[in-house]
Formats: sequence, C-alpha cells, structure tokens
Amino acid sequence: MLESYLPILIFLVIGLIFGGVLFVLGYFLGPNRPDEAKQSPYECGFDAFEDARMQFDVRYYLIAILFIIFDLEIAFFFPWAVALRDVGMVGFWAMMLFLAVLVIGFIYEWRKGALEWE
Repeated sequence: MLESYLPILIFLVIGLIFGGVLFVLGYFLGPNRPDEAKQSPYECGFDAFEDARMQFDVRYYLIAILFIIFDLEIAFFFPWAVALRDVGMVGFWAMMLFLAVLVIGFIYEWRKGALEWE
C-alpha cells in the first residue's frame, strides 16, 4: 500500500530541492544594490508624515472587501451549479438565501456611498 505513495513522495522531494536550489541561486547571483529607499520600512504605500491617529479614507478598502466577497461568491457558485441535481431544492433555496444576503450587503454599501469616487 505504501508503494502507491512513493511517486508522490519523490515528486514532493524533487520539487522542494528544485525550489530550494533556485532560491539559493537567486540569493547569490541576483543583483544587490541597496539604497536608502529600498532599506526604508514600507507600510501602506506612502511615507508616514503625521500622527498615526490621523483620519484616512477607507473607500479603497471597502471596494477591496466587496471584490473579495463577490470573488468568494463565484467560488461557491460554480461547485453548487455542478452539484445542483444532487443537492435538490434545499440546495437551490440555500444558495438563493446566500445570494440574497450578498445582494442586501451590496445594496447597503451602495446606499452608504461606498462605491462613489470623488
């Protein structure tokens, strides 16, 4: 029984060795020209210039969260569509409830103005 897992083990070992060799080669053969900008800490895309408690616009993050939500919706939607005959009407109405919750959340964000750009 264990000999059926031997090709998988060999594949994993070869993959790890190959990845490790490429990582080490990149470290030693790659260019290394540090300067002040490369060595500075990178947090959020811009330099810290004021107090950390200053207000900032969160609309970008709301759009990113919406993208993730609808991306997950599609990730759940495809397997559901493939297995629709197996899950029957209970699965159908469960997905309709899931979609209704997402639509309500989308309408809420739309009405709050999260999708408006200045």
